[in-house]
Amino acid sequence: MAFVLASAITLPTSPTHLLVLLITLITLSMAGLYRSRLKLSLLDDLPYLIAAVVAGLALKVSLSTFVPGIDPPLEQVEHVTVLLLVVIVVRSIAYAIVRGARRRGWVRHRTMVLGAGVIGTRITHALLDDRRYGLEPVGFVDAACGLDKMHLRPLPLLGDYDRLGQLIREHLIRDVIVAFGGTRENALVDMLRTCDRLDVEVFVVPRLFELHNTHRDTDEVQGIPLVRLRRATFRSPWWAVKRLVDAAVAAVALVLLSPILAICALAVRLEGGPGIIFRQQRVGIDNRPFEVLKFRSLKPVDEAESQTNWNIKHDDRLGRLGRLLRASSLDELPQLWNILRGDMSLVGPRPERPHFVEKFSSYIPRYVTRHRVPAGLTGWAQVHGLRGDTSIEERARYDNYYIENWSPWLDLKIILMTVGQVVRRQGG
Repeated sequence: MAFVLASAITLPTSPTHLLVLLITLITLSMAGLYRSRLKLSLLDDLPYLIAAVVAGLALKVSLSTFVPGIDPPLEQVEHVTVLLLVVIVVRSIAYAIVRGARRRGWVRHRTMVLGAGVIGTRITHALLDDRRYGLEPVGFVDAACGLDKMHLRPLPLLGDYDRLGQLIREHLIRDVIVAFGGTRENALVDMLRTCDRLDVEVFVVPRLFELHNTHRDTDEVQGIPLVRLRRATFRSPWWAVKRLVDAAVAAVALVLLSPILAICALAVRLEGGPGIIFRQQRVGIDNRPFEVLKFRSLKPVDEAESQTNWNIKHDDRLGRLGRLLRASSLDELPQLWNILRGDMSLVGPRPERPHFVEKFSSYIPRYVTRHRVPAGLTGWAQVHGLRGDTSIEERARYDNYYIENWSPWLDLKIILMTVGQVVRRQGG
């Protein structure tokens, strides 16, 4: 709106002005000026607003050397000045409207505080006293032990940590603030991950927060910094795009690679007889089982061997064709059909068999949290050499890193690294 109004005032004649506006928008977005914030301050925004319009001006001046018809330098300065002033005025009006709506209770997010200690109580008092933040605390979640002074707290204890997801749904919670409570941080990480599918924003009070430097990604409540956690992967608007890309790439690949698929199928049939496709139950998203498809490289003795034999790489029964298929990863091409059906994704944690999921979950921390996203044909762990007889704990750590830091670029990076490994024949 501010850009349209500024353009209407200055009436720029050069089409490069649109490019300047685009650069300004991107700069403001990268500075975090379009994300939701608890504390709205025009003075905090001002350095970034000035930097954005100066970046746009610098671009326009540099283009004037190559592109004819660009506005004279004096007019360019005038356009930038008007743009900055209009953005400041529009943003100040918007902030005043939002703050007013919060004070009147028109914009209030029901908030739960994890930890009923000194810091949690301080934050709760601050939010109750100052409604400009737009958060409405409704209660605490903490361990039952050590809360003998709960009657001094401004809000009730809603329950223990193990009921976190249920409490969020019951009390219609929109925001969760993690203060210092009566549970170990390791346990709290797992509890918070169970809330990934819930539509809540999570803020964390950093340890040693008195020494914590605030920045654009940090919110603040009366001197206490709050770090807003990155939204869960599936809540990103890009996640739907990921599924569309998966389906499109899988469909095109099945068509383009059909001659190779046919050759592999014929070779498997000639070497080992009937049973070209090897079907095996694997565990996917939300621990749901599905049937993965591969070209058969070895016939198992029975179903029990299929489900419990960890690795056949060094099996004496593995023939030359089987070794070639596995080394080149051609045996996994039928999984394109799994991707097209939605059982899997192009990139994600590798799916494992139910027997090993149960086994690894019993002693490897956060192994089950790999199943928060669909399994993948390739993944962050695989491109780092974690396949076959390698550390399961390391694989789980790499997979969870991928989930927490997912982005379209990370997927593309993994695919490019996978192609390089396939070319070097570093398959399983």
